[in-house]
Amino acid sequence: MRVVIAEDSTLLREGLARLLVEAGFDVAATVEDGEALLAEVARHRPDVAVVDIRLPPTRTDEGLRAAREIRRGHPGTGVLVLSQYVRVSYTVELLDAGAEGVGYLLKDRVTDLEEFAAALRRVGSGGSAFDPLVIDQLVRRRAAPQDPLRDLTARERDVLALMAEGRTNQAIAARLAIAERTVEKHCTNIFAKLAIPARPDDHRRVLAVLRYLNA
Repeated sequence: MRVVIAEDSTLLREGLARLLVEAGFDVAATVEDGEALLAEVARHRPDVAVVDIRLPPTRTDEGLRAAREIRRGHPGTGVLVLSQYVRVSYTVELLDAGAEGVGYLLKDRVTDLEEFAAALRRVGSGGSAFDPLVIDQLVRRRAAPQDPLRDLTARERDVLALMAEGRTNQAIAARLAIAERTVEKHCTNIFAKLAIPARPDDHRRVLAVLRYLNA
């Protein structure tokens, strides 16, 4: 089974590669950022890509966005994301295209090589593999009252969080390494998803921040 690994930590990246080779996998490439990941996936057409959610340059959700692009553009390649945290919104985004060929594991639980290799083979064969904590959070989300921010993407949540810090669109763009025009589009989407209309007597940024702080 052919694998491509995207992980910004050199130690973890090379350690994973060595362990997977010993377990019988063909590690076609190891990279440290999302752009290189997409290039290597297009080049090698691996069975599965192992992706850290937080990759350079901003280390926010570059890996997640690359994973979603792989699922859209290379449906024959499974995606197994690794993270230090449980973020239900990330899981929901990954599952937008279905549960086939996708997995989400926590890094501190990837200690048993046999279990990790089995999860990787399941994802590469079109199955799924989710950490028990991820499943627990999904169940809790389903049972809990609806999150008013549930429809926001991970990037829109990042923009809203920085908005809550009082940052301007220019400052948000610099922090996330994106164009100011892109920030404006994210803000428009946030206002629409939170059902905050444009009214002369209302300040939509303040209302959006209040929704975020009260979520």
